Amino acid sequence: RAEELERLIAGCDTTTLIGARDRSVLLLLVRLGLRAGDIAALKLGDIDWYQGTLCVCGKNRQASRLPLPQDAGEALLDYLTRHRPRVEMTDAFLTTIAPIAPLSRWNVSEVVARALRRANINVPAGGAHLLRHSAATAMLRAGVPLEAISAVLRHASIETTAVYTKVDVELLRLV
Repeated sequence: RAEELERLIAGCDTTTLIGARDRSVLLLLVRLGLRAGDIAALKLGDIDWYQGTLCVCGKNRQASRLPLPQDAGEALLDYLTRHRPRVEMTDAFLTTIAPIAPLSRWNVSEVVARALRRANINVPAGGAHLLRHSAATAMLRAGVPLEAISAVLRHASIETTAVYTKVDVELLRLV
């Protein structure tokens, strides 16, 4: 599964505006498990380059500061400085066809669907939420405690995180 995620990301042609934007979006989804709405709502002012963090507001409307992984930060910086249209908008991610507008949640899910097709990865449902589950599972496999994964995903309940990672919390408690 990890090799599929890397193939998904590697399929973006970063010499183009669309490829650079899509790689940045995919890395944020894969590394942080962001929701499509988080990506769509991300503003330039939400990025703290000095601290290496992103501020996101989830479904609960509460702001959370998350660490910006190195590769995702580099991809985001490349998109913003070399490819993003020079318009007076504070949204981080923009459409590429006039009239230029902020990406919507639907646009973000389309980025994922196109990347899945390009990487020849067949899944029943291919939206951005799929990568949220993948991010949770990858963190768990890397040895990140369930509580920390829950904090990154901004879940109110550890049981919700367990569903995302397909972990049996009761069985873990017995161990």
